[in-house]
Amino acid sequence: MPDRDQSDLSRFGYAQELFRAMGGFSNFAISFSVISILTGAVTLYGYGLSYGGPREMALGWPLVSFFSLIVAAAMGELASAYPTSGGMYHWSSKLGGPAWGWFTACFNIIGLIATLAGIDYGCAKFAAPLLGYVNDVGRDNSNAVLAIFCVVLVSHAAINHFGIRPTALLNDLSVPVHIAGVFLIAGALLFFAPKQPISFFFRAAQLHTLGSHPYAWMFLIGLLQAQWTFTGFDASAHTAEETHDPRRRAPWGMVLAVGVSAIVGYVLLIALTLAIRDLPKMMAIGANDADAPVPLYIFGLAFGDVRAATALAWVLVAAMWFCGLSTVASISRAVFAFARDGGLPAFLRRVSATHHTPGAAIWCAAAAAFAAMIYSGAYSVVTSISVVALFVSYVVPVFLAMRVKPERGPWHLGKYSRIVRVTAVAWTVFISIIMMLPPNQLAGETLAAVVAALALLYLGVRKSYRGPEWARNEQ
Repeated sequence: MPDRDQSDLSRFGYAQELFRAMGGFSNFAISFSVISILTGAVTLYGYGLSYGGPREMALGWPLVSFFSLIVAAAMGELASAYPTSGGMYHWSSKLGGPAWGWFTACFNIIGLIATLAGIDYGCAKFAAPLLGYVNDVGRDNSNAVLAIFCVVLVSHAAINHFGIRPTALLNDLSVPVHIAGVFLIAGALLFFAPKQPISFFFRAAQLHTLGSHPYAWMFLIGLLQAQWTFTGFDASAHTAEETHDPRRRAPWGMVLAVGVSAIVGYVLLIALTLAIRDLPKMMAIGANDADAPVPLYIFGLAFGDVRAATALAWVLVAAMWFCGLSTVASISRAVFAFARDGGLPAFLRRVSATHHTPGAAIWCAAAAAFAAMIYSGAYSVVTSISVVALFVSYVVPVFLAMRVKPERGPWHLGKYSRIVRVTAVAWTVFISIIMMLPPNQLAGETLAAVVAALALLYLGVRKSYRGPEWARNEQ
């Protein structure tokens, strides 16, 4: 099997520079960790609650889960056909040419940078009050949060730099931490805390201070909570060159990561929502601060025991830390692959001779995530940018596969391929529009400016940039 994996990579014109040490579970684990139900579903819990109330959790999560699974399945076919670290960028280059590939790579990298910024800043925001950095009015000290954010980013970059083995081991550990964490939190809330009746979970509620729009409109805006959670599952594709038998394991890694996260995450949302004691107060907190640690308030009111609430809160912080670690691995491989083909400066393709990791790409990714959070200034904005940029990069090659028949790998959808691809593209167009509406219009303005800048930049590089050589040779 190792010889066949290396032969597959050689067919694409690449040497085995990265260390192929990941099995099927590790490949699934990295996407599962980046999705991280204890990150996305939790950090934006107050945001979703403030727009759609408990019903946002009851109906929004399964709706987004289903269509995210469709997108993952459509991507899985292409990951099986073209198992390289370039992921969507290579698929688009093969199916549409260098221009499609170039823009796909840029959107994927931008989306991953925004994702990392959101994950690690959310981790810092939740960790700050646990470390005692809270001011007199009970709001996190922003300087302390920023300092913790830097420490978290540096820890993730350093561990990724030291090799794929420690990263893979920690990603493997992340799966039981996430699943055990969900059931620990859900069990504690369902069995040891006062609960609302199950009908409360389906209750529609919205804050009038957020506008005079009808509930359905507010519900759609609140989908950001679930949709941001289901990003980053392309990590399985980006680590294909470090995975044994990637033609089968990378597609299953993406699909299973979304499926398992959907089920386990729903259990978490049920428990959190039924434990709410003061709905108007929780919604108001979420409305005032999109990334406010609302679950921490729920824990405190539900148990009335500081020690129990603190222990559960640390479980959330640990899960967020694991999530950021996996995201750095994903983004650095995307940057490495793009630089290897001439799309980014050559120094970003350098691989450490000692650790066999793309060190320059890793540290530049961490620095870019820090800058992205400083620029956006608003959690819902940076997460909206992440959703739109990533999902566009996901479905561009899927769209191209509808125009040009792609190679078929051992993992495929057979006669259902076309309907799955059409559905994936339609959902991405729909959700991208929703993510750029007020109050997140800055995300739309930023992405419009990015598209214009990328178009001008491409005019300057189009003559020199020709895309992956293997894609040109096979077209």
